[in-house]
Amino acid sequence: MDLATLRDTDLGHLYAAADAYDKLHGSFGQHVDEWRDGVDSRIAAAGWSGPCADAARPALRRSTSELKAAHSELGQIGRSIRAGADALALAQSALRTALTDARTAGMSVDARGAVSWPPGSYADQHDPEHRKSCERTAEALATRISTALTEAGTVDQALAARLQHYVERAQDGTGLDSLCAVSDQLDLTLAPDDLLLGSVPKDDAPPTEVNAWWNALPTDRQQWLIHEHPDLVGNRDGVPAVARDQANRILLPKLIARYEKGGPSSDPHHDLKLNGYRRIAERLRRTDGTEPPVLLLGIGGEGQGRGIISFGNPDTAQDVTSLVGGLDTTLQRIGGGDADRAKAVYDAAQRADPTRSTASIAWLGYDAPLSFRQAGDLSRAQGGVDAYRRFLEGQRVTHQGAPAHVTAEGHSFGSLLVGLAARKPTGLAADDVILVGSPGTGARHASEFSVGADHTYVGAASWDHISHLGWYTRDPARVGFGAHRFAVDGGSPDFTAHSSYWDDGPHDDHTSVDNIGRIVSGHGGRITTAAGRHD
Repeated sequence: MDLATLRDTDLGHLYAAADAYDKLHGSFGQHVDEWRDGVDSRIAAAGWSGPCADAARPALRRSTSELKAAHSELGQIGRSIRAGADALALAQSALRTALTDARTAGMSVDARGAVSWPPGSYADQHDPEHRKSCERTAEALATRISTALTEAGTVDQALAARLQHYVERAQDGTGLDSLCAVSDQLDLTLAPDDLLLGSVPKDDAPPTEVNAWWNALPTDRQQWLIHEHPDLVGNRDGVPAVARDQANRILLPKLIARYEKGGPSSDPHHDLKLNGYRRIAERLRRTDGTEPPVLLLGIGGEGQGRGIISFGNPDTAQDVTSLVGGLDTTLQRIGGGDADRAKAVYDAAQRADPTRSTASIAWLGYDAPLSFRQAGDLSRAQGGVDAYRRFLEGQRVTHQGAPAHVTAEGHSFGSLLVGLAARKPTGLAADDVILVGSPGTGARHASEFSVGADHTYVGAASWDHISHLGWYTRDPARVGFGAHRFAVDGGSPDFTAHSSYWDDGPHDDHTSVDNIGRIVSGHGGRITTAAGRHD
């Protein structure tokens, strides 16, 4: 496809053709219903028998089958034309944007897409840096133009081949065969929207690659992906937070509807997920329009369910912290108790330093143990290590301006996950680590963490029995572990101490959460300290 054709084509005609086929599809569907209800079903219910009936029934069934197949084919034609129009519209927008940028830069684009620039002043002509700058700009614009033309040509050919396929179906009669119609529904190898998804990075692509891919997309293509394929955007580390929130707010009601209808019949965590999705949706409704903004950075159906909620925008905040919950952390807690904890940390960080901006995140990207027996299974924490590390790396690459001060928080079994992540050879993309109510981290000394002992903080209440267990190598609250131990509310002997570190009500002791807020806001030197336990 040449530049002028793509630039000047009125794609409204394609959309009108798609609308016409959709209308025909709807009308033909009424015809199919009338045939089924007025002829096929009535004859089947009439009690007609005998040789004529035996001969007629196969013919009637064949007619019904052929009508259904034709109806399906008509629907596929409209869908293909509309998808092709969408794809061409995106390519056209990319081309027109590049041409506008070229004019703004004072450059010219010829009919082949080649970019040139005027000679400029005498000084410009003899300035090597000016020429290099012009060459770089021209090369970048030419690449954008060439990419748009290539994509449009590919879409044009694919759409033409798809429509020719339906013509052949009509000519040879295979379009009336139910098996062929089903095959066409499943065979989307030539569907134009698949061409739009061809550049999407693989699921295991690093956040830097994802971010580069996202930033290279025109705004309209980003929005198309958000609205048409939110599942490819909402949980992508490397995609900006606001885009993830947009996609996940589209995805969440779809997940709720899917699970309300039953969801996957073999899913043992069906109720756990549905209740969690509903709680998160309710939380978002309550906080819409409030400060700080609440962003849904992740939602999914893997395992026991996945969810990430943030108070504040991590892409613009100066201080960012992500809390990993432990025993009995479910999706309901991401919309409930863990969200409350994240908000309490946000408030504490703001009290500690009102001049700085904060984003406080509750992160559930793994299958947390739901019982003490499951808490003995280290593979649950190990299964979330890479996901948590990738999430923090994604926060780094999408952050705007100066790098944020990043804190990794782990509570209970979640502290084991954070500890294992921090002990990886490449460590965590964090500046500080906070371990709260920890039964162990897999490390014998805080110096094993990528942040170092001086940036590792431990909170453990005297009545928090879980924190005394030392199940996973060593109790981090002990003197020999080498971390800073901050003062917390001692709690009471009724097992509530393990879950009360973030209590922030008017009648609560704020010692714990205020110290966490100081660390998160970059003022770890201002914590009130506590003596380490003795080995």
